[in-house]
Amino acid sequence: MSVVCPECDNPLDIDVDDVEEGEIIQCDECGTDLEVVSSDPLELAPVDEEGYDDEDDALPADEEDE
Repeated sequence: MSVVCPECDNPLDIDVDDVEEGEIIQCDECGTDLEVVSSDPLELAPVDEEGYDDEDDALPADEEDE
């Protein structure tokens, strides 16, 4: 199945049977790390360079002032 890189629109030839949700792949054209966020349909999202788990480290709004 062919999808495009969300950063540079380069067509990526990815076999949906060879990837799993959460897997990181790299765009051959721009080098962006892309996470497989869905395998049916195949959907990719750029990985935040600072880490995409930032929301786990943030305090809930009601605990910020404590």
